[in-house]
Amino acid sequence: MNYELSQKFYFEAAHTLQREIDGIGSKRVHGHTYYAEIFMHGTPDSNSGMLIDLGFVRKELEGIREILDHNFLDDIPELGPPTLENLCVYIYKKLKKSIPMLTKVSVWREASGDKCTLFFD
Repeated sequence: MNYELSQKFYFEAAHTLQREIDGIGSKRVHGHTYYAEIFMHGTPDSNSGMLIDLGFVRKELEGIREILDHNFLDDIPELGPPTLENLCVYIYKKLKKSIPMLTKVSVWREASGDKCTLFFD
């Protein structure tokens, strides 16, 4: 049996963005409440009955949240332009070694209805 398990977290952050549409507002420092969800896929361990211990997952996510929360995303090394797409890749790269069954990362902003999901094997 295969299962998909997910865990959500959120962070508050500010950024700027260089873009043509809505360019003036995007170039100014502004902030959002971001939500993120990671997805893991696989077969639970026969002894524990768990795909992965969610306590471990929450600990790993808290490390990422500490980097992103209440910070200026433009200044985060390795992120690049602070787009939803780059946030997905950033979270994936931070977790891929410690959570090998990771299959998707989603990042969204509920207030504006924007969402991005990164799929991988």
